[in-house]
Amino acid sequence: MRLSFGLEARQIQTQKLAPRMIQSMEILQLPILALQERIEQEMNENPMLEVEERDEALPDEESDENVNPNSSRTEDEKELVVKDGQSNAEDFERLANMDGDMPDTFDDFRRSSNRMQEDSDRAHDLMANAAERPESLNDYLLHQLAELDIDDAVERIAERIISCLDARDGGYLKTSLADILPPDHKASDLALAEKALAIVQAMEPAGIAARNLKECLLNQIRPDMYMAEEMRMVISQHLDDLAENRLPVIQKKTGYSIEKIKEVREQLHQLNPKPGAAFMEVIVPLVTPDVVVEANEDGVYTVRLVDDSLPSLRISEYYRNRLSDSTATEEEREFIKRKIGSAQWLIESIQQRRRTLTRVSQEIVNYQKRFLDEGPEAIEPLKMQQIAEKVGVHVTTVSRAVDDKWIQTPRGIFPLRRFFVFGTTSADGEDVAYETIRMKLQEIIDKEEKSNPLSDDDLVDELKKHGLGVARRTITKYRKKMGIPSSRQRRDWAKGV
Repeated sequence: MRLSFGLEARQIQTQKLAPRMIQSMEILQLPILALQERIEQEMNENPMLEVEERDEALPDEESDENVNPNSSRTEDEKELVVKDGQSNAEDFERLANMDGDMPDTFDDFRRSSNRMQEDSDRAHDLMANAAERPESLNDYLLHQLAELDIDDAVERIAERIISCLDARDGGYLKTSLADILPPDHKASDLALAEKALAIVQAMEPAGIAARNLKECLLNQIRPDMYMAEEMRMVISQHLDDLAENRLPVIQKKTGYSIEKIKEVREQLHQLNPKPGAAFMEVIVPLVTPDVVVEANEDGVYTVRLVDDSLPSLRISEYYRNRLSDSTATEEEREFIKRKIGSAQWLIESIQQRRRTLTRVSQEIVNYQKRFLDEGPEAIEPLKMQQIAEKVGVHVTTVSRAVDDKWIQTPRGIFPLRRFFVFGTTSADGEDVAYETIRMKLQEIIDKEEKSNPLSDDDLVDELKKHGLGVARRTITKYRKKMGIPSSRQRRDWAKGV
């Protein structure tokens, strides 16, 4: 709670603006096909919205009026709209100002929007020969979060934590809590982040959002499980010994019999070391890119949004004229104002989505130029926070902008999230993406002599030959993350032991 009167009033205003800002964020998060469906349903509900046919002879720049109808407005309608902003920060402030002008109109609109969305989902699921779109790991966790009654500040941090989780990595949290928070965060913010992480880690699937394998396995153990205490002991103190099959060492340190240790091992095999991987099962047979990357003759990459299929929206001329018509009743005028406000908000949100997605995509492409030039092995370590700072928005806005979006590049079609990767510092002091190390490490091990596998020291030398000067402890850490056994275990397996 804010203590000063001024800040308290500001908090009340923020709470009032939140629902409309939530809607603009929802528009931003929608992929192109879902946005197209959303627009169609909004038009069915709001008679103020019309589609204006585009003149194909005109360039795109000349058709801005179609999606930003600020001309020929009545005095009453002018109260509901504002001028176009020049930056993303101004975009959000502009949308917030619109919300302040129409404090009483959103509830009805939001209820109708939610109802339309629910109807859309049901209709989509009932379409012949159309399988239901599977729920992503992030959506699954966000739905659980929405059912909890927790403090708003903790909930916002929990949302950021969830946005950092990737099913491809098993659902582990590879970002530090400090990096999730703003750069100027306080110790109290870190305490809130720890609380938020505990909330996310208590969700299903069990073991989600762990920071390492040990935490992942420990979080899956329930008090009523068979040998729960013994499993906690082995995981906490002897996980490496167990992985290397050093059972006598565990026996000496714990006093457990070899038979009991083997039984504990069997129980541990029932735990899931990658709880988020289950959300990778579905392969999308057809992908519609939201963004296309094009290169000019000088090798400069630029992005272009694929949104030609979206209708060009405007406010109905008839209803705009009705506002100034003396025959219109007060009730009719109020209805028109509410609907025009809702329509204008939708148009503004779509415009903002276009600007934000374009700028975010362009910054990603600028940063990952080597990926486009040389291929996936040249991907650079990149955090969403870096793009957020470049664009001038919050990191959660970047997360929503790239969510469920695909980008078509000269190297193929990829999810936009694909370009955000974590990394490490090489022996030469250069940042190296984990993905680059992973791909090269897997390639080297796939080609090794199975009867004489490479040790971690050998892998260090091999990576150096490819220009990747990585420390041995880093190789060991990444090898374990990839589920690759030690050289001794690989040798034993090759011998059939």
